[in-house]
Amino acid sequence: MSFPAAPAPGKLPFVVWVLAAGTFLMGTTEFVIAGILPDIAPDLGTSVSHTGLLITAFAVGMIVGGPTMALATLRLPQRLTLVLALAVFAAGHVVAAVSSSFTVVLAARFVTALATGAFWAVGFVIATAAAGSGNATRAVSVMMGGLTLANVVGVPAGSLAGHVTGWRGLFWALAALAVLAAAVIARFIPRTEQRAQVSVRAEIRTLRQGRLWLARRRRNASPATYTST
Repeated sequence: MSFPAAPAPGKLPFVVWVLAAGTFLMGTTEFVIAGILPDIAPDLGTSVSHTGLLITAFAVGMIVGGPTMALATLRLPQRLTLVLALAVFAAGHVVAAVSSSFTVVLAARFVTALATGAFWAVGFVIATAAAGSGNATRAVSVMMGGLTLANVVGVPAGSLAGHVTGWRGLFWALAALAVLAAAVIARFIPRTEQRAQVSVRAEIRTLRQGRLWLARRRRNASPATYTST
């Protein structure tokens, strides 16, 4: 991927902030569900504890989504991968918002998590490449800051919106924001051809490393993950 010359140390290109906003959106989706379980349960005809499986489904999707979706999209241009991930993310929320079946909503959450994993896997690569070697660490910090801000601001605000508008209204809003994010990314991330050729066999060997999966598990070991247990 070809980016303009890396900015001076301390300055980050706009694309990094765009990707951080996407991380904020997806982080909000991951955790906000915990605050609206009492609203979802009666609407889908399940108990609150059973509805907590929506959290588990997303966590499982995130654990497998990052490495496996990165491998599945290995030969796609990075910008296209991000736009497709956001499109699937939006579609998952629309399907959940119009469905009255708990099983369908559960499946939509899992698919949404796969899209989130794909977005993060590619987004971090783009952010560090755009920032340059001198700012790569700061670019990663800014993207992770989007996830932190999601927990501090996005989750409480989303829970409040879910209580006011109903959980379906919240899901429609998240879908609309994902479409907006896809449009912004398509506008500001440079077009590339096919990604650099990487050995698929080497990537599969990487997926066999226990440390990788342990790191993914620790990443998702938030208090919200265990509300259904």
